[in-house]
Amino acid sequence: MIRLPYVAPYDWPAIRDYLALRAIPGVETVVGDAYLRTVVVLGRPGRIRVGPGEGDALVATIRHADPGAVPEIGARLRRMFDLDADPAAIRAGLARDPDLAALVAARPGLRVPGAWDGFELGVRAILGQQVSVAAATRLAGKLVAAFGTPLDEPEAGPAWLFPAPERLARADIAAALPMPRARGAAIAALAEAVAATPGLLAPGGDPDAARAALMRLRGIGEWTAQYIAMRALRAADALPSGDIGLLRALDRGAGRPTPRQLLARSEAWRPWRAYAVLHLWASDADSAASAGMRVVPEGATLRT
Repeated sequence: MIRLPYVAPYDWPAIRDYLALRAIPGVETVVGDAYLRTVVVLGRPGRIRVGPGEGDALVATIRHADPGAVPEIGARLRRMFDLDADPAAIRAGLARDPDLAALVAARPGLRVPGAWDGFELGVRAILGQQVSVAAATRLAGKLVAAFGTPLDEPEAGPAWLFPAPERLARADIAAALPMPRARGAAIAALAEAVAATPGLLAPGGDPDAARAALMRLRGIGEWTAQYIAMRALRAADALPSGDIGLLRALDRGAGRPTPRQLLARSEAWRPWRAYAVLHLWASDADSAASAGMRVVPEGATLRT
């Protein structure tokens, strides 16, 4: 068990619920107030459980055969749960925009949910193109069932490992899943790229170079590349400017802005545009709920 401190405020329920909605069946889940998932670290499988701890910290329970995996697991969890963010700096940066200032004041602990693994997140983003979050989650579960690896010692909770890039690079994904062949080919292309360049989706690199490399792959456009940069690469200034939820959230009665207008306005949000995205998505969901709609980020709108 390891303690993962953060600088308060920290909105655990928001990040927990965000991940719960997108949890890949078999690989990750949320039970009560805890997030659970399978992992592969140092070439060996394991399981983790993360939840709130005493004081300003999360607590992770790790089950892994190699104690040497603990430092890497801890570092990856810090990125996944955005524990190194500076809420005061983010608040000050976004306060230049009156609308964003009000949203941050209402949710001062909102963070940008990260990803345990960049390739896994990239596949999940492609699966989510032009479908609802719920539909993408079901597809991700089918993908794992078709190409993933079950743990040797199954138990209650997640018991499958997400397929490695090498596995999906050789797979006919569209034949196994009810999805367009072009989308299956996009996943295979991403898998080939990551297998050839393992650090392609690793945080800490040049996000602009990574986005450019992603957009050279067939089936990955600006929105998908920006979304991967925001969550997997931990690019705090990433902005999917064409996202319908962002444009809808900025409509103050005079109509939605265009993506170009959003980009111009977002210059004042730098270098914290990814945090502005989360606040605007949350605001959009609140507005939809008051109108009898249920909105989940990434542009999927479902009637309740």
